[in-house]
Amino acid sequence: MSVIEDLFGVAGKSVLVTGGTRGIGRAIAEVFVKAGARVYVCSRDKEKCAEAAAKLQEFGSCVALPCNVASSEDRKRLAAELAEREKALNVVINNAGAVWAAPLAEYPESGWDKVFDLNVKGTFFMIQQLLPLLEKGATREDPARIINIGSMNVARLPKHETYAYPASKAALHHLTKHLATQLAGRHITANIIAPGLFPSDMLEASIASKGMEALVAPIPLKRLVAPSDMAGAAVYLSSKAGSYLTGAEILVDGGTTL
Repeated sequence: MSVIEDLFGVAGKSVLVTGGTRGIGRAIAEVFVKAGARVYVCSRDKEKCAEAAAKLQEFGSCVALPCNVASSEDRKRLAAELAEREKALNVVINNAGAVWAAPLAEYPESGWDKVFDLNVKGTFFMIQQLLPLLEKGATREDPARIINIGSMNVARLPKHETYAYPASKAALHHLTKHLATQLAGRHITANIIAPGLFPSDMLEASIASKGMEALVAPIPLKRLVAPSDMAGAAVYLSSKAGSYLTGAEILVDGGTTL
């Protein structure tokens, strides 16, 4: 085994990625599969979940576990199904999230609830359901890992009227640190990755209207977040190299928040 494989290898680890069928979640899941991990992807859309897993199986081990993270029954079912397949869980990456935009005077309570139910409440109770499996996958030398996907909007407020979204991500950042302090004694780390602008479906409209050059102009490194940027940060936190980090916020934003 090379030094790099020893430090950054994740082969043989069991990994759950919520919101793992597209965007950031898909990018992270693909790299873990290619690196030899046993990956489980979840999405509330059963067909898309199965389709994503089938494509990722071309590179290694990937199983679809459909789940609406905002649903209590779905979370319990996913945890039970995962326990039937794995004796322990080494890494959970909580990427599933929602955003809602509307003018302040028209911002609906239903939209606010949808964002918080998924981004904060759903993430917390998903971790609660998975805790027994995470404890079984945790050792002093190789802790189990909780990796939450936050947002640079915690450090730099968005210009769009997405009130619930940055508030929910701020709550998630704080929750992650709280979990880190509570779970350290059980050899479970909790960290958060805060991405900048990622070329998602939501960003397509901005690219079309403003143009890529104008969009990246405020970013010191002059480009959007690449899939490898997010996947690399997740692998680092899940590997031996990241085993002593907990409660950390990793900004993957090209220097935007500076």
